[in-house]
Amino acid sequence: MKRLYYLTENLDSVERIASALHKEGISDWNFHVISKDQAGLYRRHIHSANFIQKSDAVRYAERGALLGFAFSVLGSLYVASAQPFGSDMGSMVYLAIFGFITLFGVWVGGLMGMTTENQKIAAYHNEIDAGKHLLLIDAKIEEEERVRELMARTHPDAHLLRVGSTLINPFKFAHPAV
Repeated sequence: MKRLYYLTENLDSVERIASALHKEGISDWNFHVISKDQAGLYRRHIHSANFIQKSDAVRYAERGALLGFAFSVLGSLYVASAQPFGSDMGSMVYLAIFGFITLFGVWVGGLMGMTTENQKIAAYHNEIDAGKHLLLIDAKIEEEERVRELMARTHPDAHLLRVGSTLINPFKFAHPAV
């Protein structure tokens, strides 16, 4: 899926866009708004972005899993060579070491990511703080052009900021907004 990022000035515009997208078959599951005015979104029944979409928890958890995996391999190799628990240790102990260290990495990474703003949204932090509204529209690849045409034709006040993917790449670092 593609994620289209639009910025608009007021909630009236957001409400009109939400209505138009619903008529085009875009559900609330594929349309989210990041705004300083959460109460206004709630009163107008507009789907706000959730915590996972606002934070970098998933990306950091993926990084933690990769680091945990690397350390679990090292830990398993150490236990196999040093045999601190004796030579008759079963394979379940290695599996437990492997699983524990990997999941610990996921947990620590996720905690770190919960305190970090999503890198794709951070570029628009100042606009959101200034009272503008960031719209995240998830569209299938074959629907992308139709959504872009609809937005350009009926909502010229909403500015397309970038087009990205809904997938999260743990290796991708922040870059300037496109």
